[in-house]
Order: sequence, then C-alpha cells, then structure tokens
Amino acid sequence: MKYLIITGGVLSGLGKGIVSASVGKILESKGYKVTTIKIDPYLNQDAGTMNPIEHGEVFVLDDGAEVDMDFGHYERYINAKLTGDHNITTGTIYQSVLDKERKGDYLGQTVQIIPHIINEITDTIRTVSEKSKADISIVELGGTVGDIESMPFVEAIRQMNSHEPANVMVCHVTLVPQLAVVGEQKTKPTQHSVQKLREAGVDPDIIICRSTDYLEEKTRNKIALFCNVKPEAVISNPDRKSIYEVPLVLEEQKVGDIILRKFRLRKKRSNLKNWRNKVKRVQSPKKTLKIAITGKYMKLHDSYVSIEESLVHAATELNAKVEIVWVDTEEFEKDKSKIRMLKSMDGILVPGGFGSRGTEGKIMAIKYARENNIPYLGLCYGMQLAVVEFARNVAKLKGANSVEIDKKTPYPVVAILPEQENINKMGGTMRLGAYPADLRSGSLVKRLYGKKIISERHRHRFEINPDYIEQLETAGIVFSGKNPKAQVMEFCEYPKNDFFVGTQAHPEFKSKFEKPVPLFLGFLKAAYKRKK
Repeated sequence: MKYLIITGGVLSGLGKGIVSASVGKILESKGYKVTTIKIDPYLNQDAGTMNPIEHGEVFVLDDGAEVDMDFGHYERYINAKLTGDHNITTGTIYQSVLDKERKGDYLGQTVQIIPHIINEITDTIRTVSEKSKADISIVELGGTVGDIESMPFVEAIRQMNSHEPANVMVCHVTLVPQLAVVGEQKTKPTQHSVQKLREAGVDPDIIICRSTDYLEEKTRNKIALFCNVKPEAVISNPDRKSIYEVPLVLEEQKVGDIILRKFRLRKKRSNLKNWRNKVKRVQSPKKTLKIAITGKYMKLHDSYVSIEESLVHAATELNAKVEIVWVDTEEFEKDKSKIRMLKSMDGILVPGGFGSRGTEGKIMAIKYARENNIPYLGLCYGMQLAVVEFARNVAKLKGANSVEIDKKTPYPVVAILPEQENINKMGGTMRLGAYPADLRSGSLVKRLYGKKIISERHRHRFEINPDYIEQLETAGIVFSGKNPKAQVMEFCEYPKNDFFVGTQAHPEFKSKFEKPVPLFLGFLKAAYKRKK
C-alpha cells in the first residue's frame, strides 16, 4: 500500500479537500485504484451533531456515516467506495483505545499518547486502506500543522514515514499571498509552515501553493531552496473559476508523475478527456438558469455545497450554468408581497433542514411554485413542507403541519418515524444512509431514473404520515415512490405541473461531476423549458 499524506499550513480553508480529490482523480485517470481517508482532529466522533454554520455541510455515506463535507469532494471526483471507517477523528481514536483499556487488552500497561494513541492512529489508517484494496491511499489531515489537537496525528505520520519511507509521501498545502500594496508573492507563510512541519520530524515531498495567480519562477525557486524540495515539486494552485479545473491545473505540472516516481510505480498517461470536455462546458455555458434556493443558512453556502455542486453537474450536462438566488423565506413572512420575486425564477428548490424558523415562508414559496407552474424540487424537509402546503391549500386540511413544527396540529401530515420516538441520543440515530425506493409505473420519477428500484441516501427523523396518504392522493398529489419494505413515502409529485417533485432522500449526496443525478437533471431540464 502506498500512502499519500495531505497536510495543510498557515490557515484552514485552503482547499486541502479539493487537492486530495483532484490528486485522486489524476491517479485514477492513470489506471490506479485510489481510496481516501479524512482525519479530523476534533473530539466529536463524527460530524452529525455539528452546526453547519461552524463546520459546513454534514455529508452522508451509503452506510449511514455522517462525515465531513470533504467526503463530498472525494466522491464527486473519484469512484472510491467510502465508509464511516474512512473518517478518523480524535474522538474515534480515543474511544477505541479506551474500549481496549477497559477490556484489559493492554495487559496492565500505563496507557499513553505514545505509543498507544499513535499506534491506534497508524493501525487504523493501514487497516482501512488495506480493506479498500486500493493501490494508493490518500490521507488528508484536517486543520493546520502546529495545532495542538493535530500533534498526535503528525507524529503518527512521522512514524509511518520513518518505518516505510518508500511507501509514504507527504504533500503540504500552503498559502502564498500576494499583497496588493506590494504586488509581490510572499513566501514567508509557506517557509514558516514547512518549518513547523519539519520541526515535527516530517519533510514534505511536494508543496502545493494556493495563490491568486500562478507562482512566478523566482517564487518557486525561493520556496524550493528554503523548504528543501526540488523546484518541480513546488506546485501552483491558483484561483480558478471552477473547482473542477484543479485536476487539470495540477496535471499540467506533472503532479501525477511526481507521485508515481516517488512510489516507483509505472508511469501512465492520464485519460482526462471526458473531464476536460466537461470543464470546457463549465467555462463556456450557452445559457443561464436562475434557481432560487430557500434555506436557513443563507450567509454560509458551505451548508448546501452538495446541492450547489449537483446543480453544476446537471447544468454542465445541459451546456448551461446556474445562477443561484439565495432566498431568506423569513422575508416572505414579514412582507407577503416579496413573494413575487419568485416569478422571475426558472426553478425553486427547498433543501433539507431542521426546526421551525422560516418554514411558513418556505410553504409560501412552495405554494407559489405550485400555483404558477414553476419547476419545484423539494429535498427531505422540502418534500415534507410540500405535503404540508398541499394538505392545507388543496386537500383543505386547515392547520395541517409537521409535528416537528407543531405538536398540536389537528392534521399531522408529517409525523415522527416510529423508531425515532424514544431516541435520547442525537448523534448517529436518524434514519441514515442508502435506502431503496420502489418507483410507481408511469410516474415522472420513474421516467427520470429509468428503472423501478433505485437507491438514494437519507438523513431524517420525520416522514409523511401514512394515515393521510389516501386522502392526499384523492386530492391530487401522487406518492410516486416508497420504501419496498416499509410505509415510508420516498417521492411525491403533482402531475398537473410540468415538474413538481419532492423526495425524502438527499440525491445530492450521490451526484458526480461526470455523472449528474437524474432528479437534478430533470429539474434543470424543466427549468430550461420554462425559460424558453
């Protein structure tokens, strides 16, 4: 097994996840099987209970693991099958060590950071990588080198590198700022970051420099000299309009060949033709579609990154781009006349979420979409609120609501899942992961997916109340997909409109740059039809 370790310095948010995914794509395009591991140095066991405002989107894998948003980047770029085991946190490492201590596995030893915690980290990395049966395991260390909480993981990297130097390679992502006042690319942040890494006993093999523009030759040579790497191993990662350009930018600089040479693997030519053609479409779209997204976290779009990227994937397939209009539905609640701004939209999307804030405004937006035949896509909560709106305004169930919002509603058309009623632990207890759906013949979603049984990922505690299905369908809504083993309604649609679809799932978690998901593709096709 070959291990490519991705570390970061200077500050967070430099795009280590994009670099990891991009390098993975390059190596995969050369015929090597790649897997990815993400290390997060926080004590949480997973990202499931973390606020999206602080940590960004919670991404869900097939096995139900709630993981860091970087896993979304990995899966959008490469074909690795990832599981919860691929997400390592300080919490999971310490929990595992403590469980072993309680069982007596350490035979009375004093359990310490070195060797026990460090051994647990390296053993976990190796075990997960080997189970993946990959040629190369890309391990991204979250945070920045020098953080107190990262120190055990950096030491684990040092030990792995020391034990098998031919099989471990370190790629350090850092910042090269260009101050407007001076107009010069500054190398000191990179020098200090690499110095911190080397003080911990780890020498980087590659330095990838985030910058506004490509590195100047003198900048590259200076970094190479002071950081003890070859000039060709100092790689530019300049700002690009699309994150999907990054694999092409890195491959232009022979990153893949540098990695294969270090690992003594046979050099192969990259096959990025399809990726390159897709990027050209992103760069030169023929049309623009305006899509309104309503949500709670309007100031931090990382909370909806998978939805944004799924729209990019589908739009690229149509040779278009999406202009997202972020809508705070609380404004509709304050002033109902503001709802008219939705008239200029080509489509309206209500994403998943929790809590009651802004829900009445979302219901107003859904009503506007339904009554004006504007393409509508409701994801998870967006489906539930679409059913609430329909129940109130078409089925005439006055006061209908979700019990999440109003426990005393006279018509609880959205109820809590039976298995969720007595839950007292919040982490990892929702209905999580991939579940099948049986699609109704003749339905819109059946036509979009092209098959009867499909599978999408989920993250929810509430469901459409089965007691109201018959009454709601009599009024005109169609529940076009349901779980084959349970009464859980997975899809709904309103046949009178060109496109009005809700899903209890999160199809955005399965979308890839080279393979958009059918639901988003159908939604944007309908949006384009409306625009014409």
